Amino acid sequence: MMQRQRHRGPDDVGTFIEDNIGLGFVRLSILDLTSAGHQPMISDDGRYVLIFNGEIYNYLEIKKELSYTYEFQTRSDTEVLLKAYCHWGDDCLRRFNGMFAFAIYDRRTKTLFAARDRFGVKPFYYYLTHDTFVFASEIPPIFEHVRRLGKSLQPDDQVLYDYLMHSRTDVDENTFVKQIKKLKHGQCVTVVRNEAKVKCWYQLQDHLVEGWSGPEEYYDTLKSAIALRLRSDVPVGICLSGGLDSSSIASMLINGLHKSDYYAFSAIYGDGRTGDERSFIQEYESQLENLVYVLPTEETLLTDFDDLMRCHFEPFGGLSIYSQFKVMKDASSHLNVLMDGQGADEQLGGYPYFFGSFFRELLSTGQILRLLHEAKTYYKHHRSFQALAYLGYYMVPSKVKSAISYRAAQGVSSSFHQKHARDTQIPQKLYDPKSLKESLLQHFESKLEHNLKWNDLNSMYFSVELREPFLDYRLVEKTLASPAEFQIRHGTTKWILREAMRDCLPERIRTRQDKIGFENPANDWMRSPLFQRKADEALASVAFTQSGYFDVETCRERLKLHRQGSLHIARDIWKWIEVANFLKKFTPTESTVKDREVSAP
Repeated sequence: MMQRQRHRGPDDVGTFIEDNIGLGFVRLSILDLTSAGHQPMISDDGRYVLIFNGEIYNYLEIKKELSYTYEFQTRSDTEVLLKAYCHWGDDCLRRFNGMFAFAIYDRRTKTLFAARDRFGVKPFYYYLTHDTFVFASEIPPIFEHVRRLGKSLQPDDQVLYDYLMHSRTDVDENTFVKQIKKLKHGQCVTVVRNEAKVKCWYQLQDHLVEGWSGPEEYYDTLKSAIALRLRSDVPVGICLSGGLDSSSIASMLINGLHKSDYYAFSAIYGDGRTGDERSFIQEYESQLENLVYVLPTEETLLTDFDDLMRCHFEPFGGLSIYSQFKVMKDASSHLNVLMDGQGADEQLGGYPYFFGSFFRELLSTGQILRLLHEAKTYYKHHRSFQALAYLGYYMVPSKVKSAISYRAAQGVSSSFHQKHARDTQIPQKLYDPKSLKESLLQHFESKLEHNLKWNDLNSMYFSVELREPFLDYRLVEKTLASPAEFQIRHGTTKWILREAMRDCLPERIRTRQDKIGFENPANDWMRSPLFQRKADEALASVAFTQSGYFDVETCRERLKLHRQGSLHIARDIWKWIEVANFLKKFTPTESTVKDREVSAP
C-alpha cells in the first residue's frame, strides 16, 4: 500500500506494526527536513503512535503554549500535533489552523482515532468490514489491497449517475467504489475492536458568529493567512491564473509581504484560444523574478494520458483538471510547495450561478428595487441574462430540474436515469438555495470537496504540496457570517476582496468581471485525431457498452456532431473516455489472479 502511493512521500518511509495493527507512512519533507521528523511518530511515554498528512500552519503558536508542559525534540509540526493530542485529546482539533488527515493509535486502550480538517483539503479513504479497517490517503492502495484479499468490489451506480447527470462528485461519504468510503470534511472516527464510530467535530454553520467590520479587516486576515502558509523549510511558490483570486495572493506577497523572489506558474494556450489569460498574467512579468509559463496541448495530454488516469483513479469533472496536472508536473522540477486561490469562489460568490441564489433572496424578502438595480448592473457588466436563468431554475419544482438535467445529459440511458433519479441528493443539496448564504454553505458542504480532491491528487502525484490561503477558517467563517452585499454588490462578485485589494492589485485584474477558471481549448482537443481515437475506443469497449449507463447510439451520434462542429461537448466526451477506463479497473487482472492463487490454502 505504501509503495502504491510513494509519489505522495518520496523522502522517507516508516512503519509501525504491533498485534493486529499496521501503520505505514511515506513522507514528503516540508518542515524539519531531518530524520527527527520521521513517522510514524511515538509519544514520549510510548502510548500514542501518529501518522499525519498535511500541515498545522499555527504550530509555532501551539508549540509555545505547550512548551510550559512539554519538551520538544524536533522543529516539526508533527510533534506539535502529537503533543497537542496528548494534552487536549480530540479537542486539539479546534485549535489547529491547517490542512490535515491523521491517525493516532492508543497502545493502552487498543483504539485508533483519526480526523480530517474542517473543509476537506486533505483526504482520508477507508474500507470497513466486520473485522477489518483499512485506510489511506488515496483509493488505489485500498482498492488493490482488497482485491488481493479476493474481496468483491463494484462501481457505485448512484455516484456514477450523479457524475453523468449533474457533473458532481464527492457530495457525501460515498466514492465511485461502492465498498470504499471517505471520512467527510470536519469528521473524525474512533475505531474500537470491530466498530468504527464516525462523528462530526466541525460544522461551518455553527461558527458564523461575526462578519467583517470592513475591507481593512479582511485585508489583514488574508495577509495573515498567506503569511502562515509561507512557513516552510523549503521554497514556496504560487499558481497564477490571471484571475482575481490567485492574483490577490501574488500581489499580497509582493506588496503586503514584500516578497517577489518566489516562483509563479501559469498555464497558457495561445492568443485567442479558450482559457488563455496571458494578457492578465503579463501584469506580473515586471514584478516577479521567476514567472514560468506552462503550455498544455492535446499532444501533451496524450503523452500524459496514462499518468493522468493513474493519478485520478475516479472519473473527474473535465479537462480543466489536466491544465492543473500539467502545471504541477512542470512546477515539480522547481519546488515542492505551492499556493493557489481555491476556495475563494465558494465563499465570495464567484460563480455565475450565485447571482441566481442572490436574486432569489432579494425576491423572497421583498427587496424588489434592489433586485432591479442588481439585475440591471449585472447586465451592464456581463451583457447576459444568465443570472435570471439561474433564478428561474432554482424556483422551478424538482421534477422540472430533473427533466432539464436529463435533457442536458443526452447519452445517458433512460433506464439508468429512471432507476437512480429518485435517489439523487444533488437537487436538494445544490440546486434549491433560498438565499446566497444558504447556497455558499451548500457549496462548502457538498461541492467544494471535489475541487480539493483534484487539487490534492494533481499536486501530490508529483510530490508537490498545495496550500490554500482562502480556506483559512478565519476567512471562511467571517466571510459567510457577513451580509450578502459583502459578496455581491452592484452586479459584481467578491466585493470585499476587490475593495480590500484596492491599491494592491493591478486595477485591470481587480475590476475584471469575466469568470474563466482553469478553462482550456478542450473542444478543439477532443476534435483532434489523437482523441478521436480515444473516444472511439471508449465507445466500443465492452465495459462501456455493457454498463447499462449509456445510450450508445446517441453517444455516437453526438460524437459525430461534435467532430463536425455542430456541437461542443468536450465534457461529455471526456466523461465517456473516463468512465470506460474506470470500469476496466473492475476486470480481474492477471496479477490479481496470481495473488489469489498464492494466498489460497
